[in-house]
Amino acid sequence: MDTKSENVVWHAHSVSRDARSEVKQHKPCVLWFTGLSGSGKSTVANAVDHLLHKRKVHTYVLDGDNVRHGLNGDLGFSDKDRVENIRRIGEVAKLFVDAGLVVSTAFISPFKADRDLVRNQLSGGEFFEVFIDTPLAVCEQRDPKGLYKKARAGEIKHFTGIDSAYEVPSSPDIHVETDGKTIEECADEVIAALEKSRIIS
Repeated sequence: MDTKSENVVWHAHSVSRDARSEVKQHKPCVLWFTGLSGSGKSTVANAVDHLLHKRKVHTYVLDGDNVRHGLNGDLGFSDKDRVENIRRIGEVAKLFVDAGLVVSTAFISPFKADRDLVRNQLSGGEFFEVFIDTPLAVCEQRDPKGLYKKARAGEIKHFTGIDSAYEVPSSPDIHVETDGKTIEECADEVIAALEKSRIIS
């Protein structure tokens, strides 16, 4: 059954994306944090958000768990639902960019095709794939939510890194290897990359 909306016409806004960016005095973009559960995606994303806020950059963080409480509350964790989860987040992130914000998304987003789909929805230089690279053994050792323990016991199915695949980014825009680094050092790497790309000054 085709559920695509019909008779829908895109309405052009009188205030452009460039005009919004000029008011905010920085460029908009998506910081797409990807990595295994327990890798530190949300922690680093929030640390980056804090540093950007101190610089008066207009930001927002879309966190995987938080979004599943509302917008994506009807989705499970099958491969099909994971794809739809990322599709919806990509659409929301695109709206935030149109509003002139730097939006950080902290999602496992295990499939390369889904991450590329979001990238291709945005203009060049507006999407940064941020790979929070933490070894599986370290993630399991941290296990902040006890999810790996449940997955190993067979209590959780389709768990990324255990019985569901994670496709490692081959050439991320920002590669943060977290093992042996502080949260602050990881966040500083992201900020430095944004400065280099002239998203912020």
